[in-house]
Formats: sequence, structure tokens, C-alpha cells
Amino acid sequence: MPDAAPVLDHHDLILRPDPSRTVVRPFQLDYPTRFQTQGYTRSQAIVDRVMTLGEPELASELELITASLDERHRDVDALLRHRFEDIAPLLSGKLPDDDNRLRLIGAYFSEEFSFEAAALFNPSAVLAPDQSDAPEGGCRFVLSLRGIGEGHVSSVTFRTGNWTPGGEIVVDKASESAVPPIIDGDSVEDGAVVGLDCHRSKDISETVLFPVLPSQRQGIEDLRLVRFTEEDGSKTYHGTYTAFSGADAKPELLSGDDFTHFEMRALSGDAAGAKGMALFPRRVGGRYMMLGRQDSESIWLHASDDILHWEGGGRIVSPRYPWEFVQMGNCGSPIEVDEGWLVFTHGVGTVRNYCMGACLLDKADPSKLLARTPEPILAPSPQERDGYVPNVVYSCGALAHGRALMIPYGVADNFAAFATTTVERVLAVMR
Repeated sequence: MPDAAPVLDHHDLILRPDPSRTVVRPFQLDYPTRFQTQGYTRSQAIVDRVMTLGEPELASELELITASLDERHRDVDALLRHRFEDIAPLLSGKLPDDDNRLRLIGAYFSEEFSFEAAALFNPSAVLAPDQSDAPEGGCRFVLSLRGIGEGHVSSVTFRTGNWTPGGEIVVDKASESAVPPIIDGDSVEDGAVVGLDCHRSKDISETVLFPVLPSQRQGIEDLRLVRFTEEDGSKTYHGTYTAFSGADAKPELLSGDDFTHFEMRALSGDAAGAKGMALFPRRVGGRYMMLGRQDSESIWLHASDDILHWEGGGRIVSPRYPWEFVQMGNCGSPIEVDEGWLVFTHGVGTVRNYCMGACLLDKADPSKLLARTPEPILAPSPQERDGYVPNVVYSCGALAHGRALMIPYGVADNFAAFATTTVERVLAVMR
């Protein structure tokens, strides 16, 4: 299906998955239930075996693993020591008192995870915290992307770049290293506030956020980043994402000030059980506002005094045109423009085609729909229809710079592409 109107300018820039990018993440096993012995774990058994190694064998094993990891990771010794510190409280037997042995134990409880081996898609874009190196007339941006690796597990990765409206979009080369966050605090149970310390990353592209909670076991999906401005003018980066346990999909909130530290928190309330929730970039009428798709079919609006608790709400945009007859939802947080709240949407039609459109909500009362696109502004093209999930174009958040708009989008659940337009061009095809 071709674009219904010449609304978008497409760019040649494509971001594809790179299996050579790996992050070192925790690895731990236990015995099947009927083989578990009270007080003796499989982790302890592995440590006991390492403790039997003589010095020459110990040195040889450690040299092999550190040489391998040094090829694409920084600060490997510190990483292995930190991993040993993580698992030491879980052990009941004799522990090493020498650095070589504890680093080797740390290596046995670590694994390299190729976090974007299968796919790199569903991006969202926000203004970067530091605009000092922005091009003249343009801006610096941060891009979040969903990477899929072994076991179809989804993680969040980041890129930075420059964009000059009317000119090029440039995404900076990703670092060769990927750095896991340090998990703050002792608790990684569902419902807890989980702190992620990313100060070891020298560049935002090094940070990888992979599942750390049982609720996220199968993935952290489709982060919708927004640069949120509070009533006192302070700014925080929030991002709603879907935590998928393998059985249940529930929304959670990622929050941070400058991409060096984040908090993960669960959302609560009867409205917090749906995928694809997207936060407005400021309060409206003194309250937080959120878009969702609670009935799996229409776009809903919710208001709350608590950013973590969401109740009630109601439908504001429902399927009307053939390309959205199956369902529709948001493609990221609303963008505030002079005319109201501009929301990019997705619609699902025949043969499960995912297309993108847009709608305009009233600025003072976002429950009022002012206009919408009767035809898609972006649809799968012959060149962009094939991939892991064919016939899908999908975005998790566009970026405005003045009246210009940059729309990063995922294609076929496989790779990411870019388009640009203006507010005027999008509004012109609404009715």
C-alpha cells in the first residue's frame, strides 16, 4: 500500500542489528527441583570445583577468558569482581581469598549476550540533555531502540545523533563496548524500585538495559521515551515500556535525569494492565496524562495525580477507517504544538498490516478529538515489508524541533528507518 499523500520525506539511513555487540550479564543455574539438596546449591557446587584448581590451571583458565572478553569489553577484571560480589552472599561454603580465583568464579556466573543479534527496531527519540554540540539550526537527540537477542529476549539500547531540519539525520557510530548497569540495592523482586547505575558507560550507546526482574524475564519491550517538564520547569526523562514475563505483559516506568542513572518502577491501578502506554510531556490541568489501549482496540486517555497509579480512563479514538479496523494505538507520547496535542498512531488492517497515521487532540482537554488522518501517512512498502514480522511499520516516539518532525520507525520487527516532515504537512491531510 503506497503512502496516501506525500506527507513524509524518507531518508537513506538504516539501523540494522549487529550480532557482534554483546553485553556481559548474570548467568546462574540451579538443580531441577527433585535434585535440590537443602543448603547445597548448584552455584555452590560450581564454586567448590573452582576451589580445587591448582595455581597453574587457575592461571590458564583465567587468561583464556579474560583475553576473550578483553577483545570487546572494558574493565573486565572489575566486571568479574563485581559479579563475584553479587553471588557471594548466596554461597554457604568456603570462598576464595585471592583475586585470581574470585575473578574466575565471577566468569563462571557471567555470560555474553548478543542483545541485538536478531533485531533492532521500534525506536523513540528525545532531545539529548546536552545541546552544546548541536549543529546550527539543529539539535542533538537520543534514540532508544528495542534489541532482540537469544531466546527472543528484548533489551533496550541507545544511540545518539544530530538532526538538522531540511538536512541530514546523522546517528553516531555505536561504541564497540556495551556495559551492563550496576543494580542498586539488594532487592530485585517485582514491585520494588530498581536503580540502574550506568556511570561506567563512557557513551550513551554503551548502556544496555536487559531484564532484571521476574516480571521482565522475557523482555523489556518498546520503550516510549519522553522528556517530561514539571510545573517548576525541571526536566526528567520518563519512558513507559512493556515488561514481559513470558506469560504476562504489564507496563512499567523507566525514569532518569541524564541517562547515567535510571529507576525502574511498576505501574499500578486498573488501567495499568495494557501494552503501549505513553505519557504526555507535561501535566495537563495539574494532572499527569497517559495514552493507552486498555481494550486492545482503541486509544484511551487516563489522568492521575500519581505518575505510578492509573485508574479508569476512557476511549478517545476508535477504529474508523479500513487500515485500522482491527485495532489502533499510539506511536509514542503526544507532541505539543500550537494547534493541540499531535499524536502519531498505528492502525492494523487486512493481513495484519501495521500502518501509521496521526490525530490531533485539544490542548486544554485531550479527551476531545479534533482531527485525524483518514489514510495512513506511512505504510509498509515493497522495499520495507519483509522481516521477522512482515508488513509492519511502527514507531515508539517522534521528535519535534520547532515545527519540523523526525519520525524514527521500526520495519518488520527487524530494523529501524527514518522519515521527516512538518506539523503543517501532517495537519493538512487530517479531517
